[in-house]
Amino acid sequence: MTRVAAIDCGTNSIRLLVADADPETGELVDLDRRMTIVRLGQGVDRTGRLAPEALERTFAACREYAGIIKEHGAERLRFVATSASRDAENRDEFVRGVLDILGVEPEVISGDQEAEFSFTGATRELTGRDDLAKPYLVVDIGGGSTEFVVGDDQVRGARSVDIGCVRMTERHLVRDGAVIDPPGDAEIAAVRADIEAALDLAAETVPLSEARTLVGLAGSVTTVSSIAQNLPAYDSAAIHHSRVSYDRVREITETLLRSTHAERAAIPSMHPGRVDVIGAGALVLLSIMERIGASEVVVSEHDILDGIAWSVA
Repeated sequence: MTRVAAIDCGTNSIRLLVADADPETGELVDLDRRMTIVRLGQGVDRTGRLAPEALERTFAACREYAGIIKEHGAERLRFVATSASRDAENRDEFVRGVLDILGVEPEVISGDQEAEFSFTGATRELTGRDDLAKPYLVVDIGGGSTEFVVGDDQVRGARSVDIGCVRMTERHLVRDGAVIDPPGDAEIAAVRADIEAALDLAAETVPLSEARTLVGLAGSVTTVSSIAQNLPAYDSAAIHHSRVSYDRVREITETLLRSTHAERAAIPSMHPGRVDVIGAGALVLLSIMERIGASEVVVSEHDILDGIAWSVA
């Protein structure tokens, strides 16, 4: 067993996994798994730069994670940064800050690399299951981008496109600096149009129509699952490998898009950092299901973070 630490820094959240990995058995035993909403991608779609306050929130989380990694005595650490830091003109400032705090340089990976990590993390533990048909379509709906990967024992095609819950919200669901609450038909239609265009791009290189099982990753998908199950609080064990039907996803998406901030915030399993962006994230999931004709989505709590950990091990 090798004790490893993996950090995934996305547009909306930064997450840490410290685990013992056994490459021979394919077992990854969690020692500490946590997530902090830092909204690193705040305003990046509009300004092209990482905001000073977003950088400070991220560095504060890094300082907390450094203590946890030291406490567990992880032998190796890999820090991967995704959509927001790919897009930002001042990403060097971000790189220097992380290096100072954690002693490793964040790897600003490509969308294709991100997609492969997500696929490995989500599907490694599905090997041998006969109730899930292959090939899988793994979709990782992040804050700034969504990754699409089709594969069985290996990746057949992967593509990252710039639709995510934060990017879509900031682009179409904000007016005068505040989230429209709730958005009107015109704003929702604009989000839909961007999503459909991105799905067209993904379909150019990823054989979406070949998929037999849809596996959904990241906070928008897991939150939809928690709502579908009427969970009294967020429960990773109940969410992991749950299945949510298309009809239920459509119902939840329509409700979220028509609700107010207060109504969304009152959902027991809703993380405060997702209240304003969950509607757009759910709409991305719904649109994907409609495009491929999926009757359900299999929800996974294991994703790019687990893929990063395996790459270290």
